[in-house]
Amino acid sequence: MLKKAVAHYHELLEDSDLAAASSSALQSEQENARLIFGGRPLSPYLRPHFVTESDWQSVVLICETIWSALQKVKDAAVESNEILDELGVTEIEKELLAIDPKYRRVSPTARLDSFLTENAYSFVELNGESPAGIAYADSATEIFKNLPVMKKFAETYDVRGFEGRPKMLEVLLAAYEEFLGRKPEKNPVIAIVDLKDLPTLKEFELFKDYFESQGYQSVICSPDELEFDGKNLLCKDIVIDIVYKRLLVNEYLPIINSAPALLEAYRAGAICMVNNFRSKLVHKKAIFAVLTNERYAHLFDENEINAIGAHIPWTRKFREEKTIYQSDEVDLVNWTRANSSKLVLKPNDDYGGHGIYIGWNSSDAEWDEAIKSALADGDYLVQERVETSKEIFPMLDDNGKIHNIEQLVDLDPLLFNGKVGSAFTRLSSSELANISSGGGMVPTFIISKKE
Repeated sequence: MLKKAVAHYHELLEDSDLAAASSSALQSEQENARLIFGGRPLSPYLRPHFVTESDWQSVVLICETIWSALQKVKDAAVESNEILDELGVTEIEKELLAIDPKYRRVSPTARLDSFLTENAYSFVELNGESPAGIAYADSATEIFKNLPVMKKFAETYDVRGFEGRPKMLEVLLAAYEEFLGRKPEKNPVIAIVDLKDLPTLKEFELFKDYFESQGYQSVICSPDELEFDGKNLLCKDIVIDIVYKRLLVNEYLPIINSAPALLEAYRAGAICMVNNFRSKLVHKKAIFAVLTNERYAHLFDENEINAIGAHIPWTRKFREEKTIYQSDEVDLVNWTRANSSKLVLKPNDDYGGHGIYIGWNSSDAEWDEAIKSALADGDYLVQERVETSKEIFPMLDDNGKIHNIEQLVDLDPLLFNGKVGSAFTRLSSSELANISSGGGMVPTFIISKKE
């Protein structure tokens, strides 16, 4: 059904008038809807990503099962220095983890990056610290559902999209109520905090507009604009109740001494911060090395073990050691050197595609150099290649002309308090489906054939 649906959509675009009207609407609406990343339109594509209703139900079940397993790793890490070390948690991060956020959940909002194919569904990463794209996805969904070609498509197929911002607000308010231990007496003020001049500024504006439309005063500010007076955290003389933290710990640590107010207020319990610093426990990419290592299988129940085996790629911290691969003991470094065609080396704690070495795209000399660099760094992972998804998408060039181009398709379900509530899809012409590396995004729509 999915192939027929995609083929039908592309056939609709063969109507030149319909295609022209849809292209014009897509191009004009992106700027108005702030679907802009670093000055460029995020969605130069004329088709969203379609997922069938049955596939989506499977995705939801698998995501929530894996999330359950991740929480068990988090719980075990709190009691085990061995697991903290396996995750690559640094001493300064351990100090931040020790601060009580005054609510229970470690990552109220998270994103699982995955590939859905006819034969497999595989995760490659988890963003458990500060997942981007929630508001962008809402904006894209609104644009695409109103395209002339989508309206025509909806005459044959039932189509439904997602709304992530309402769920994000629910998460913030639930954490704040737990933080207070009671219902708030007035609507809290929300600060969206990140570094200045980031390409994601438009998304912050989308969140600010939405929060304020729901009656919650909001401000966008950077850490250096914050002040803590011993009682309240302030930004531009506005007292802040909730910090929606888009700032990554890795980005905060270099400026923590020059911009200490956020940490001081958090340590004093003056603000509810979402996600809190403990989200680092599940954000580290090495959490997949814990999930897939038989040494830690006792942490999980049978359903979780089966889901891990079927959907999480074999992953190890990259170091000089012997380990198990498919029941065989291997020398990890030598085995990695000999199996470049099915492996990737990636940093444990970075984003945006930085520092990733793709074995199947490397010469022997390049792979040897990647191994040397990864060992020298000391905080790298080696991960087995998964089956990726590729589809043809109608893409607009700078002149507005449509080209059908094969794209890597990265489906990104978004979790809110452990439940899948939204999703979007990243597209790329390269092996890295990453917006920071030049990729784009489209909304995800769930489809079924009309009765």
